[in-house]
Amino acid sequence: MNSSHTDIQEHVAPERPEQANHAPCISLVIPLLNEEESLPELSAWIDRVAIAHRLTYEIIFVDDGSTDNSWQIIQQLSVQNPLIKGIKFQRNYGKSAALNEGFKAAKGDVIITMDADLQDSPDEIPGLYEMVMQEGFDLVSGWKKKRYDNAVTKNLPSKFFNAITRGMSGIQLNDFNCGLKAYRRRVVKSVEVYGEMHRYIPVLAKNAGFNKIGEKVVQHQARKYGVSKFGWNRFVNGFLDLLTVQFVGRFGKKPMHLFGLLGSLIFLLGFIISVYMIVARIIFEGYSLSNRPPFYIALTCMILGTMFFLTGFVAELIVRNAAERNHYLIEEKLKL
Repeated sequence: MNSSHTDIQEHVAPERPEQANHAPCISLVIPLLNEEESLPELSAWIDRVAIAHRLTYEIIFVDDGSTDNSWQIIQQLSVQNPLIKGIKFQRNYGKSAALNEGFKAAKGDVIITMDADLQDSPDEIPGLYEMVMQEGFDLVSGWKKKRYDNAVTKNLPSKFFNAITRGMSGIQLNDFNCGLKAYRRRVVKSVEVYGEMHRYIPVLAKNAGFNKIGEKVVQHQARKYGVSKFGWNRFVNGFLDLLTVQFVGRFGKKPMHLFGLLGSLIFLLGFIISVYMIVARIIFEGYSLSNRPPFYIALTCMILGTMFFLTGFVAELIVRNAAERNHYLIEEKLKL
């Protein structure tokens, strides 16, 4: 396997576009976990596509705690091709962590992410690059319109969560889960990816002010090597992370606007019920307060309302003392 890859590199290396001392056109950030069989084929495929389209590039493999020989393969490939770089985690942290570190290291004008299992086709790279650089998109997400995954365990749940994400975020993408995406460099340097939020990077980008988000139908291929890393827990974690993204995006710098409003409404409801019961006690002789359900509803609402309000105050204190409380993304300055 390695010898054939070496032959490919030696054959095409003289034709590779010159990029010494210059930032590459494209940075390919590829997270992986136990993909030793696919790495030589993937890197050779990317190299052929880049050479055919005269694109300078770098490949950043992020080994997310593999237990096979993936890292040794990456080291060998890096010797054969100096444009291949690698980051190795001590243990498995997840795809979001891998992408976040890859984004930090990327130097290209356009950053393209893809999976290492050969289900994402490198032939899509030139089209994604052109949509960002020539058509002006900040982010382009792949859409695997025709899939080769299991319809019950992956396709149907994926469609369900895509529909929820579209409804909550307002971003009209058909496939948030697609790992094949292209970003303008400024986008990936402006967002922080953690938890299970890699599938919600378009939402993070929109919250950061990058609104030109496009979609491209891409080829999906059947898995050739290894096994799927899919797990049902990703849907539960993904939904919770979507709520987090929406909350942080809208109320991250003004939490009192949410907790204060909720607290005020709930407290007001309890207060109105209390006033009604007190008036009824005055008007109607023998009207008892403590043995009626509305009394406990009113008491609960007033306590909950006060707690929400105090939560808002505490959150505001935390935000005001946070290191990035006045960190804002500035697109341009004039004469400053």
